[in-house]
Amino acid sequence: KHDEVLALLPFLVLPGIFGIAYLLAPYRHVTFYRDRTMQHKLMTVHQDVRFAIFNFPYTLLDEAGEPLLRFRKNLLYNIIRKRWYVEHLDGSPFCMALEDSIILSILRRFLGPMFGLLRTNFIITTHDGDDVIGELNRKLTFFDKYVLDLTHDPDRTLDRRVALALGVMLDTGENR
Repeated sequence: KHDEVLALLPFLVLPGIFGIAYLLAPYRHVTFYRDRTMQHKLMTVHQDVRFAIFNFPYTLLDEAGEPLLRFRKNLLYNIIRKRWYVEHLDGSPFCMALEDSIILSILRRFLGPMFGLLRTNFIITTHDGDDVIGELNRKLTFFDKYVLDLTHDPDRTLDRRVALALGVMLDTGENR
């Protein structure tokens, strides 16, 4: 009788652990303000689900709370090379951000950041990955300092609010 109870124990405990993890997992909402007084909201990145296994969706809301675009990252793909998708509200692709180099991303997985020498930089491309429209580069400093370079996008196809929000998500959404 005790063997049967012990055999069933993992099936009873594991759902409880996942349930507790779901309830305790905080939402990651990021709010941007126009100035230091935090009186005038510019936009908000809203985490759509509290807990996800593979795909983590976020919605970018304007100052009135209206959705602009969606961000999404896939943890399975992140094993090899981190990638964030930016999608229109209907789910069609807009652009994506991915680690700057497949070779460096693999080295980062095995060696870690190596005291900042293998910093994680991202390139922002069109949805098909053909054209680079921006870069987010982490500088070698004691504190996190990033440069969002959009000189490859002179026609401003990427809304600067979206670029700013994406830059912050590339840092905070990667648990940095």
